[in-house]
Amino acid sequence: MTFMTEYTDTHTHLYDEAFAGEYDNTIGRATDAGVTRMVFPDIDSNSREAMFALAERHEGTVFPCLGLHPTSVDGNWKTEYGKMEAWTGKKICAIGEIGMDCYWSKEFVEEQKTVFRMQLELAHEMNLPVIIHSRESTSLILDILERCRHLGLRGVFHAFSGSIETFRSLSRYGDWYVGIGGVLTYKKASIAETVKEIPLERIVLETDSPYLTPVPKRGTRNESAYIPLIAEKLALQKGVDTEEIAAVTTTNARSLFGI
Repeated sequence: MTFMTEYTDTHTHLYDEAFAGEYDNTIGRATDAGVTRMVFPDIDSNSREAMFALAERHEGTVFPCLGLHPTSVDGNWKTEYGKMEAWTGKKICAIGEIGMDCYWSKEFVEEQKTVFRMQLELAHEMNLPVIIHSRESTSLILDILERCRHLGLRGVFHAFSGSIETFRSLSRYGDWYVGIGGVLTYKKASIAETVKEIPLERIVLETDSPYLTPVPKRGTRNESAYIPLIAEKLALQKGVDTEEIAAVTTTNARSLFGI
C-alpha cells in the first residue's frame, strides 16, 4: 500500500474573487496534490462571508481565521474592526492576517499600529496564534512585539523574506515560525540562501494564492495545489528529501494552528 505525501498550506486565499466559479474545484485540485489542510487568513468584511461559507463546505480541510489586514485599516477602522465581533463565535484557528504594511501607504501608520496591537491582545485573550503580515515595516513590528512580550504570543511571519539575523531576533518575542512560499523559487531571491540557516522545525509552507506563484507556474494565478513545487525547492536548499519537508512542515502547521 502506498501513502500520499501530505502537505499543509498555511496561507491561502482560495475564497478570493480570482477563483470565482471554481472555488470547490480549486480545493479539489489541492487535495489531489496532497494538500490536505488549508488555512484561510481573513482580510476584512468584504470577503469574510465568502471565506466562512467555503470553510463550512470543506470542514476538516479548510480552516478559517479572523482578522483585519493592515491595508484595510483606514480612517474608518473602528467600524471595520467592530464588524469582526459578529464572527468571534465561529471556529477559527488564528487571528490573522494582521500586522503592518508601509509599502502601499504610510497614511494610516499610527492606526495600523493601534489595530495590530489590539489584535495581538485579542489573540492572547482567545489563546490563538497570529499570522503576521510585514511589508517594509519590520522595525515597527518588532517594536510592538517587544511591548507585547508579556502576552506570550505565538504564530507565523507570513511570506518571510528577512535576514537570518531578523529570524533569530524573533525568538525574543514569542514562539514564532516563518511562512515560506513561492518567492523561494525565484531567481536571486535572498530567502533561498537564508532558509538554509533556518531550522526546518521553524518553517511552514504557504502559497498566498492567488499571489506569489512559484516557478515554473510564475505568471499565472497561484493556488494551493502548487505547494509541492515550493516543498521541492525547499528540499533542495535544505539537502533533504521532499517527504521530510512535507512531514516536518505539516507537523509544524498542525501544532501551531491546532489542526
